[in-house]
Amino acid sequence: MKSTAIQICGTGSGVGKSVIVAALCRIFLQDGYKVAPFKAQNMALNSYVTLDGGEMGRAQVVQAEACGIEPTVDMNPILIKPSSDTGAQIIVRGKPIGNMNVLKYTKYKNRGLSIVRQSLRKLLDEYEVVVMEGAGSPAEINLKSHDIVNLKMAEYAKAPVILVGDIDKGGVFAWIVGTLELLTNKERKMIKGIIINKFRGDKTLLMPGIDYLEKRTGIKVLGIVPYYRNINIPEEDAVPLDSFKAKDAKKERKLNIDVIYLPHISNFTDFDALEREEDVRLRYVKSPQELDSADMIIIPGTKNTISDLKYLKKSGLAKKVESIINSNKKTSLAGICGGYQMLGSKIFDKDGLESKGSEEEGLKFLPVETSLKNEKTILRVKAKNLSSGIEVSGYEIHHGSTRITGGCQPAFEVFECNSKKARYFDGARSPDKRIFGTYIHGLFDAAPFRRNILNNLRKNRGWLPVSSKENFTLDKEFDKLAKLVRDSIDMDLLYKILRKQI
Repeated sequence: MKSTAIQICGTGSGVGKSVIVAALCRIFLQDGYKVAPFKAQNMALNSYVTLDGGEMGRAQVVQAEACGIEPTVDMNPILIKPSSDTGAQIIVRGKPIGNMNVLKYTKYKNRGLSIVRQSLRKLLDEYEVVVMEGAGSPAEINLKSHDIVNLKMAEYAKAPVILVGDIDKGGVFAWIVGTLELLTNKERKMIKGIIINKFRGDKTLLMPGIDYLEKRTGIKVLGIVPYYRNINIPEEDAVPLDSFKAKDAKKERKLNIDVIYLPHISNFTDFDALEREEDVRLRYVKSPQELDSADMIIIPGTKNTISDLKYLKKSGLAKKVESIINSNKKTSLAGICGGYQMLGSKIFDKDGLESKGSEEEGLKFLPVETSLKNEKTILRVKAKNLSSGIEVSGYEIHHGSTRITGGCQPAFEVFECNSKKARYFDGARSPDKRIFGTYIHGLFDAAPFRRNILNNLRKNRGWLPVSSKENFTLDKEFDKLAKLVRDSIDMDLLYKILRKQI
């Protein structure tokens, strides 16, 4: 097949564009094509470090894995990482170029358009099929004039567009028709098919609506994809609502791991592997009362450490964590990246990176001090946990450095950095090993390390240890997702659209 592209747009954010793209990537791979994902601009706090040390959005990393290829920054040339309601750090081709407010970034988009086109052209030259993902909705009236991610990119790539709507939210027919009504005639002609996503129930009851939709719009419905619960694909940038639901801990013999849901939480995919463990009940908590039954409390990464540290203090969560750790010797505490910085005694921000003040007192669980710096650390690492001797791998994405000032030991020794030999220490741990902090994202993905942590918690409960049962692979999940979508849509019609026969 001559190099071609197809774009997946949505009626809004959170309708399942990223998952549909991942499914199509795996389907085209299974059908023998060399395929890659692409999203010109992604706004997300979940990011990843590529082999060459570039930072990109996690969604395109997952999609690249569905394609069976190594992710590169060309798959997500612009990443926007919000740090406040009106400002964000802008990552271009893997490197931060600075913080911008909305107006400043809008002016930058003229240059950004040229950059994302170069990345897309590079992928089109290298791959047979590029599955492009839009952002939000293509019908955002206030954004269309300076759009660099939706229909303007599809037009550049001469890519047919599939519109995805989420029926689980309700109002899907109005959402689809309304989106099309807000497009120009030229834009509307680019939409070649519709997918209705996350359907629960009997499809025959939906057919009168499908018939009306096709007559009203003149666009075929490619298929109806069922709502699923048994396929584990990492979320793009929203913690699943089920993770907030309170559950009765007395009914099941499980460890309670509570991740504090920070206002600027980032890289929450760090905890996906923990959530999949059969003896773990993992929750994201927002109030002090929810921490009462925790076996382990985790303070995760954040895009704004000082702001979220102040939130912990103001909300009462900081005092509650202190009370639990001081009174219950069986509860453990961990901090990842920004969470690690918060566990220390002080955070210095002399350059005003995150605050107007020069310093902020930390939670004082570990004798470490952090100095925030404008230069950003972006590394792929392999390290040894100094408590257990177990090796882990992951990545570092942070501003500033942290040093131990008193009575504790490093948590990890890094022995490989960006595929080169290295030797430096990371993180800190308390003398009793109940508290630790680290800059390494993804360390819980290592099954031996994860099970060692969990078995220590089981020991505190008086339970016997269990062996690691690592039978989860993303490959299996991608194949399950591909089958679900393949069985749910008209594949002949999809290929006609891809080949521009419609």
